[in-house]
Amino acid sequence: MSIIIPSSPNDRKTIKDAMTEISNSMVRIDSEKAYIKEAIEVLNDKVDIDKKYLNKLARVYHKQTLAQVTGEMEDLEALYESCLK
Repeated sequence: MSIIIPSSPNDRKTIKDAMTEISNSMVRIDSEKAYIKEAIEVLNDKVDIDKKYLNKLARVYHKQTLAQVTGEMEDLEALYESCLK
């Protein structure tokens, strides 16, 4: 399969404009990820809770999935108990 290179100046401009906007969005994403990492590090220093738990807590809080995560852990515990003990 080969790539079809657009010959239309309008199509090329559309692609370039889209790539510029996508790149700008990626810069914002990178900045937000850096902020989240820094915020977790500061929180870890203040409350002395392992960063992996703070990250997980942030994801669960953001997605509002505590019931789902709790249910999955109960299922995992039951599976572990029945198969591996």
